[in-house]
Amino acid sequence: METAEPHARKGVGGTNEPIGKEPEQRNVQSAARSGLNGETPNPDIVPAFQERALGESCACAGASLRVGCGRGCPVPPPAARVRAAAPGGLAMSLLPKSTKEFGSAQYWERFFQQRGEKAFEWYGTYLELCGVLHKYIKPRDKVLVVGCGNSELSEQMYDVGYEDLVNIDISEVAINQMRERNAGRRPKMSYLLMDMLQMDFKDAQFQVVLDKGTLDAVLTDEEETTLERVDKMLGEIARVLQVGGRYLCISLAQAHVVKKAVAYFSQEGWMVRIHRVASSEVGETRGQFVLPVFIYVMTKFKKIPGSALRILEICADEQDKPVRVESAEQLAEAVRERQDYALLRNQLNKNLSAGHVSLDLYDKDSRKPRYTLHVVDSPSVKPSRDNHFAIFIIPQGRETEWLFGMEDGRKQLAASAGFRRLITVALHRDQHYKGMESIQTELSGKVMELAPPGLPAHQQVPFLSVGGDIGVRTVQHRDTSTTSGEYVIEDVKGDEMCYFRRLIFLSNRNVVQSEARLLSRVPTKGQKKRKKDKKKPVSASAEVSPVSAAQMIDKSYLCCEHHKAMIAGLSLLRNPDTLPEARLAVLVIGLGGGSLPVFIRDYFSQSHVEVVEIDPSMLEVATCWFDFSQGDRMHVHISDGLDYIAKLAAEAPAQYDAVMFDVDSKDPTLGMSCPPQAFVEKSFLQKVRTILAPEGVFVLNLVCRDSLLKDSVLAVLKEVFPLLYARRIEGEVNEILFCKLHSEGKLVTSEILESARTLERALKKPGQAWDSSYVLSDMLKAVRIV
Repeated sequence: METAEPHARKGVGGTNEPIGKEPEQRNVQSAARSGLNGETPNPDIVPAFQERALGESCACAGASLRVGCGRGCPVPPPAARVRAAAPGGLAMSLLPKSTKEFGSAQYWERFFQQRGEKAFEWYGTYLELCGVLHKYIKPRDKVLVVGCGNSELSEQMYDVGYEDLVNIDISEVAINQMRERNAGRRPKMSYLLMDMLQMDFKDAQFQVVLDKGTLDAVLTDEEETTLERVDKMLGEIARVLQVGGRYLCISLAQAHVVKKAVAYFSQEGWMVRIHRVASSEVGETRGQFVLPVFIYVMTKFKKIPGSALRILEICADEQDKPVRVESAEQLAEAVRERQDYALLRNQLNKNLSAGHVSLDLYDKDSRKPRYTLHVVDSPSVKPSRDNHFAIFIIPQGRETEWLFGMEDGRKQLAASAGFRRLITVALHRDQHYKGMESIQTELSGKVMELAPPGLPAHQQVPFLSVGGDIGVRTVQHRDTSTTSGEYVIEDVKGDEMCYFRRLIFLSNRNVVQSEARLLSRVPTKGQKKRKKDKKKPVSASAEVSPVSAAQMIDKSYLCCEHHKAMIAGLSLLRNPDTLPEARLAVLVIGLGGGSLPVFIRDYFSQSHVEVVEIDPSMLEVATCWFDFSQGDRMHVHISDGLDYIAKLAAEAPAQYDAVMFDVDSKDPTLGMSCPPQAFVEKSFLQKVRTILAPEGVFVLNLVCRDSLLKDSVLAVLKEVFPLLYARRIEGEVNEILFCKLHSEGKLVTSEILESARTLERALKKPGQAWDSSYVLSDMLKAVRIV
């Protein structure tokens, strides 16, 4: 299998430079300019993200997200979050010595005595909360407010028509303050001194119980005594609520609070829905730790004995439709994603980050990734009024290129664009995009949430792209292989109006497995020739009918740098000047799209190429979509490469002039993705040695991120093959190894380069196309002897 790998993977959607292009300066043009400040985030895209400090996971890594400060520091634990977020400018003398004091009547007496009559608003004001509260509370409802304190929430609700309000608290000071403040102005509203753990009300007396931060104050930990108090509290709330009534709990939604509340009410047969309150980050305007506020909406149903039905829903924003989830764990994870995103926003709004931050924005309906954002900061860029912030839309299908897909490439892009913060945006396959203007409309609110510190008010933020368009990606074919899983064949537009066909395994969607340049553009199904003055958007994932591969594939062009290096390595054989006309026996392990064996067959006229491929689907892909064909000089064996070579070694002598390994590993847990580890074990390499001609060359595409594992592989190779050359592919993890049986034939660099030049002259035959950018000697300039 042809495989090209990136030199690092960091963040969500980390991508690669599969075609090995050198970093290039591109014509970066502004596609649209618009003031984005104050835009409302599009409710149809939902963020999830990963952040790592220079590629290292932070301490709080979870199931699907990671978050840190950009320097490897973990998010504060839940107790620390409450203290950082809740006070809202509160004097340190009013904070409890421990969180347990939040459940103490004496603490709250002392708190309100010292606080005075100034209202204390936990978790936001009425204006921030009313968007959700009005959905679930009717003006005629009888409402109980538990733990009211001296908040103005009930007063403001009363003033807009909610008059049947009963407020209770355990602080006599707070109750007396509120009675005195409202006696004449709001005569129908009552304030009662009462312990919510033992209320005096009748059963089913209220339609709504409203709780603003009280559950958080009581549920400070998961110790047995605390949980017993919480059970009493929730039991009393359930008792005084009518069937069909609602418990609205405003909370920071710490993990242990969500766990307890959801478990308690879902087991009682209630419907559980959690809303995120829009623009509610605690401390957003006060310089405190930023955390989002949530409202649990627990609707009381009549409990049906033996029923296991649980209704759990999440509303990411106030205007969102509820999304049903299957489990309490999924609900908690959805909450945590939004908390992590709020923390990330806070960090990015305050500092230029040296770490690597990436986010996936999901389509709300399909729940599939729609955009991948990478935040690239360039603190060294001198600030000016117009260079604070820009958005760069990566053309479809080009997200795997080094400049866009690798961290170093994105840094170079940001530096050349000249902005202190650049957000690159990758567009996902299977998503439809109408054009640059619609993407700008969709993203404008969300990207402004990630604006850098110091962005001037009303600053217009440009959207940039290559050539001002969003590129073209056409999905030609989709199928599933029993060996490699789901895969797609897609055509994408590259530089200078060239189109490329790619094989992508969706299990590793950012790695191009095989690639070929097309000789002409592929029309989409039913697509007619367009008039020059009419430009219509092209679907990102249009399915088309198969076309004649023979008319499409440019077989003279090797897209992958590691393939170019492998071909150049044939110059290490004897007599490179006559090699193209010599009888040459070549064994290739790994077919992919077939570009490597096809190039050898076409340019070495007397060669006989045998290819071993374990996945029969790949032979079909290569034949149907990459114009691969078998014949007298090309044979494909559907077999495990390990078994095939073992059989050849047992039937020796099978003398090959070149043996090439270009096969990927299906085990993602190893630090080596090419080849599988069994292919570089000493016992197997000795079998490879057995089938190699005395002057032959064994060429191995090695992709290994584990330095210790790589050293051990090189050591084993040296034991079996005394002469070992290595050529690192710039900008990739790939390293091409050229192995010879005898050290006596060692060539110095000048001799290697001259052999490559000689072979290239011999390969350039009259009437046969040759890619002018392919210089064999350039591919071997960086060769070193291991």
